[in-house]
Amino acid sequence: MREAGKRTRGRGTTARPGRPRQAEVARLAGVSQTTVSLVLGKKTGGAAISEETRQKVVGAAESLGYVPDPAARRLAAARNNLLGVFSFTATFPTDVQHSYYPFLVGVEQEAAAQGYDLVLFTGSSPGGTGGGTHALHRARLADGCLILGRHAPTAELCRLVAEGFPVVHLGRRDEPEGPAWVGADYVSASRGVVERLVALGHRRIVLVREDDEAPASTDREQGVREGLEEAGLPVGPEAVFRSADPARELTSDRVREWVADGVTAFVAEETDTSAAWRALNAALAEAGLNCPGDVSLALLGSPPPDAADGPTPAGFDIPRAQLGAAAVRLLAALVAGEQASEPLVACTFRPGDTLAPPRRTSPQPPDPLPGPRVPGRGRNRNTRTEQGEPTQ
Repeated sequence: MREAGKRTRGRGTTARPGRPRQAEVARLAGVSQTTVSLVLGKKTGGAAISEETRQKVVGAAESLGYVPDPAARRLAAARNNLLGVFSFTATFPTDVQHSYYPFLVGVEQEAAAQGYDLVLFTGSSPGGTGGGTHALHRARLADGCLILGRHAPTAELCRLVAEGFPVVHLGRRDEPEGPAWVGADYVSASRGVVERLVALGHRRIVLVREDDEAPASTDREQGVREGLEEAGLPVGPEAVFRSADPARELTSDRVREWVADGVTAFVAEETDTSAAWRALNAALAEAGLNCPGDVSLALLGSPPPDAADGPTPAGFDIPRAQLGAAAVRLLAALVAGEQASEPLVACTFRPGDTLAPPRRTSPQPPDPLPGPRVPGRGRNRNTRTEQGEPTQ
């Protein structure tokens, strides 16, 4: 594999602006500061406040990032050595089986080494109680925040950055004015997997991926295309299969068609759902194709923990704990007001058990289970019946 890329991304920080005040909330909501105090303090004091007014105040407070908790305001007066962790995933990755859990291991270890405590904002997950993106206004309880998840809200993150709040996203991002980030070199790693397949003799390779514009997905596809192009292999639309619903669209019939057309190797991306990988495995099994006897198979990432019983797929491993630690170092530097950056982290090739040279002839998937035998069917056209007449 080539040397890991050296694209870096850091962001200096200026002094953090003052936190929004109740007076600002009042101006935005079009009410008095007394009303704001009563609503946010959850005390009516005998005053009759309509639900419409209350919603205006709450909405204005959230849009400004106002934190009404007095304890939070005391924490804001100075650095408090707290780093927040937001996870925009279906569940917060505290389960050891979660693909993001190793990130948290690296985050925790490096935070301890840097002298920081962690605040886990579980409300950022859809299953939490904080309302997803709206939970980000609570990030100001900490000195800075780490963000996990392929689909973190761009507008909300850019707003925090514009206000001078230190934010680091775990994973490459494309927005010039977005948060600082740390990431793995998926381009080089994916290109290296294709190079290994080409060295084994494969000339028709298909990438299976989700229909997603996340940088981690586009980087993997770029690496695959670079590997194919350097080998002089087809890089057109037929080289990549994108699907918004792999479990439904990636069928055994489609896999059989690819193999009949000369495809000898498949590559799938890893995501937090592993949808493409799971669908590809299911389709190959249903088609009766063995790996690596009939086709070779590679995974651009680590296999999901709940699929550890089968053969180890070839591909690459992502240094998740190392990335988590790098994210904390970068965030700590930004909190301190320093210019900082972290290089892309190289992935490690995993030989696995699913690669082999292609068969000299395309494998013939088994026919469906036969039904009742019908005379004259299922024979070669050139054979003859017992009466000596050709079959139709």
